[in-house]
Amino acid sequence: MNRFDPYLERLLKLGERIAERAKKISLPFFDGVPLYDVALFFWRSIDKGAIPTRASAIAFSFFIAFFPFMIFLFTLIPYIPIKDFQNELFLLIKDIVPESTFTAIETTVIDIIMQPRGDLLSFGFVAALIFSTNGLAAMMSAFDATVHSIQRRSWISQRITAIYLLAILSVLLTLVIVFMTLGEIFIDYLKESVNLHDGFTLILLSSVKWVIVISLLFFAISFLYYMAPAKKVKWRFISAGGTLATFLSVLTLYGFAYYVNKFNQYNQLYGSIGTLLVILLLMYLMSLILLIGFELNASIQQAHTKKTPIQPSKLMDRFWIRREYLRRLNHNEETGEKI
Repeated sequence: MNRFDPYLERLLKLGERIAERAKKISLPFFDGVPLYDVALFFWRSIDKGAIPTRASAIAFSFFIAFFPFMIFLFTLIPYIPIKDFQNELFLLIKDIVPESTFTAIETTVIDIIMQPRGDLLSFGFVAALIFSTNGLAAMMSAFDATVHSIQRRSWISQRITAIYLLAILSVLLTLVIVFMTLGEIFIDYLKESVNLHDGFTLILLSSVKWVIVISLLFFAISFLYYMAPAKKVKWRFISAGGTLATFLSVLTLYGFAYYVNKFNQYNQLYGSIGTLLVILLLMYLMSLILLIGFELNASIQQAHTKKTPIQPSKLMDRFWIRREYLRRLNHNEETGEKI
């Protein structure tokens, strides 16, 4: 008998108890479906869903759409009639973008967000509409490539939905920029006019700002999951997949920002083009997260309808075979029989 067999036996017994317990538990937004059933479908989608390949396609399409969309969005900034809004946004961009990259784009940023440009606005609108809808259509196609059998949209329906989603996401992104910028303006105003320097109050106000921003991110992801699938699929707007994707997105963005600010060396190796590589990598990670959240929603819906039989994975099969082997081995050692 292998010396690791007792430990494996305990591990398998623990897994068996967890599985039995999971068959009786249903988490919020799971529509009453047991956690065990959802986990089987979710593991199947992760194992056979080619998620990295689909995420690469989404990331590339979003990367192509990113710059036309941001140029169009920034050309709207000079028309916002809020005092010092443009200056605060400029300082916010300066804090976010790495120093060497900001030096290269500083003049362009000033020209775009400080000076109204009607010609650039019209061109940016057309370019942003074309490339952004292409990116959203690619995302919906990646959603349709799930291993679960869900209803798929036609090409025309997909494009119309992409335009609706683009309008919604544009509004939400604009609100994020406004809250990020106005939050700093409001805090600076309190410091100067009200002479507010209480550390706890300032932290509380900053926390409220970030709670609003994270809530807008959650709504953006929820709109993607709610509108991207076909109408015949009854998705929740507030869903388990949206909650998971928002949580993972916040962790990823925070960790990525910490890495870029503290440990980055990509500018020394790649120069200014390193920023483009960082943006593409971040888009790839966010695409992975979007697909993981979507697959969780699809797994819940599939487990709820049970249109296909639930089968454990090959890895789980090997666990149960090993479990039965150890059980018989222990029995034979006690009786003196041979296998």
